[in-house]
Amino acid sequence: MPVDTVANRNSWNFGGTGTVNFSQVGLSNWAAGGQNSMSVLGILNLYGNYKKGKNTWNNTLDLTYGSVKLEEQRLRKSDDRLELNLKYGRQASSKWFYTGQLNTRTQVSPTYSPARDSVLSNFMSPAFILASIGMDYKPNPKLSVFLSPFTGKFTAVLSQRMADLGAFGVQAADRDIEGNLIPGTGERLRKEFGGFVNVRFRHEIFKNVTLQSKADLFSNYLHNAKNIDVNWENLLDLKVNKFLSASLFLHMVYDDDILIDVDRNGDGTVDGKGPRLQLKETMGIGFSYKFE
Repeated sequence: MPVDTVANRNSWNFGGTGTVNFSQVGLSNWAAGGQNSMSVLGILNLYGNYKKGKNTWNNTLDLTYGSVKLEEQRLRKSDDRLELNLKYGRQASSKWFYTGQLNTRTQVSPTYSPARDSVLSNFMSPAFILASIGMDYKPNPKLSVFLSPFTGKFTAVLSQRMADLGAFGVQAADRDIEGNLIPGTGERLRKEFGGFVNVRFRHEIFKNVTLQSKADLFSNYLHNAKNIDVNWENLLDLKVNKFLSASLFLHMVYDDDILIDVDRNGDGTVDGKGPRLQLKETMGIGFSYKFE
């Protein structure tokens, strides 16, 4: 029994990294103008991987949360992301694995409008869930390419108010004869079925400089299959020493079902909605710790 326990423990590999980045601007009699500000960004990446015989089980949890305080303004959230990924594989050949994967992305706390009179998003509003079956190609430890012809994509909006407005691509509420929304009739779950490609890459491009890239591509077989949903995340991590690091994160999203406020004629007034490429970039220097 003790031998089996040790063997089982050795089949698991746990670890992760935690980083806290700070930024501060202080001005006094600065002729060019500006605002005093302070911001903090926390990034936590945890993993638990299992490998025994032909079976593998990879689990990752990624959490990013940041806030910023501008002079004479209330504290505001600058970043918020929670992602859980579970992947089981059984080896088919030296580089191919039969694979099942479950991925969930959401946020931790509410995001308010600039006037703080309404909630724009919240925990599980939205949540993007992907359940996939396919093949995983792993030519080396740096690269994984997961191909799934059978994927269910679910967009959950648990807030009924947001669902009634048709937020994040769910079916909006019905309208009465006067054109007013009927509360409680919006669908809180959007279901799609299609093909999915997930590419993960991690490489130390220079000493103490690591690039992590993850791209998700999804095509809905049942509606506009040629329109590909894209989620692409890139993290460049620069390790100064055991405790100090710098990071650059770039996140790009395109989903033609998510409509963004747009100014079509350039007059400074929002006059419509449409699909747009969403971009987010964060950069910081701070404290880092590696869990082993």
